[in-house]
Amino acid sequence: MPGGVPTAMYRERIDALSTVSGDGPPVLCLHGTLMDRTMFDPQRRALSDDYCVAAYDLRARTEHGVDPYDLDDLAADCLAAIDALAMERPVLVGMSMGGFVALRTALAAPDRVGGLVLLDSTALPHSPRQQEQYAALVEPLAGQSTVPSPMADGIAESLFGETTRTERPALVDDWIARWKTYRGTAVYNEVHSWLDRPGTVDRLPAIDCPALVVHGTEDAAIPPELGRQTADALPLAQFEAVEGAGHTVNLERPAAVNDHIRRFLDGVVDTH
Repeated sequence: MPGGVPTAMYRERIDALSTVSGDGPPVLCLHGTLMDRTMFDPQRRALSDDYCVAAYDLRARTEHGVDPYDLDDLAADCLAAIDALAMERPVLVGMSMGGFVALRTALAAPDRVGGLVLLDSTALPHSPRQQEQYAALVEPLAGQSTVPSPMADGIAESLFGETTRTERPALVDDWIARWKTYRGTAVYNEVHSWLDRPGTVDRLPAIDCPALVVHGTEDAAIPPELGRQTADALPLAQFEAVEGAGHTVNLERPAAVNDHIRRFLDGVVDTH
C-alpha cells in the first residue's frame, strides 16, 4: 500500500531531504537511480533567478532505502514533498527513474502537476531481457552493506556517455566514489522499485499538461528513441536531443539542458 512512514518522512523532514533555491514559479526535481538531489545543482544554479527550484532525495538515499518499495510509493512521496514545500502545481523534472515517478505522479494527481520535464527517461517498460540482465547485476547486492568497486566502475559506462567519460573523467570519478559508499541493499531495492514496472505509454494521452523530453544521444541505458516515442505519446510534448551526452544528460551537458528547460518553463509558466 503506497504511503506509510517513509512518505510521512517527506512532510516531516523535508528541510533535511531537499535543497531549494530561488523564488517564483515552482520546479521540483527527482533524481535517477544511483544519483541524489545534488545531480540537479547545475539546474538550481542556472534557473533560480526566475524560478523556485527544489530537488529532494528519493527513498534510496534515505534510511528507508533498505526496505522494499515501488514506483507508486515514490509517487506518494513526491506528492508529500509537494505538500511540504508548499508548491502549487510545480513542473516536475525527472531524470530516468525520476521520470518514471513524475509520470505516475501526473497520472495519479493531474491537478497537482503543472508540467513535466523528462530527462533520459521513458514511459515504456524494460524488455524481459533487460529485466533479467539488471536483476542479475544487482542480485549480489541484496543484504550487502556496500557496492563493490568493480560494479561501481562498470556502472559508469551505462550512466555516462563516452564523450563525458573521455572529456570529464573527474565528474565520473566523483560519482563512482559516491556509489562505493552506498548500501548495497539500498541499490538493490532502488533498481527493483522500477525493474518490472508496466509501461504507461498507453495512459499518456490523459496527461494534458505541457511536457519536455530531453535525451542524450549517447544514452546506453535508455536509448533516445524511447524518449522520442514517449514525447510522441504525450499530447503536449516536445523532444530535444543533446549531442555528446549519455544517460545523465543534465550533468554531462548542463548548459544545453538548462537552455532547453528555461525556454520550456518560460513558455508554460502562465499555465500554472
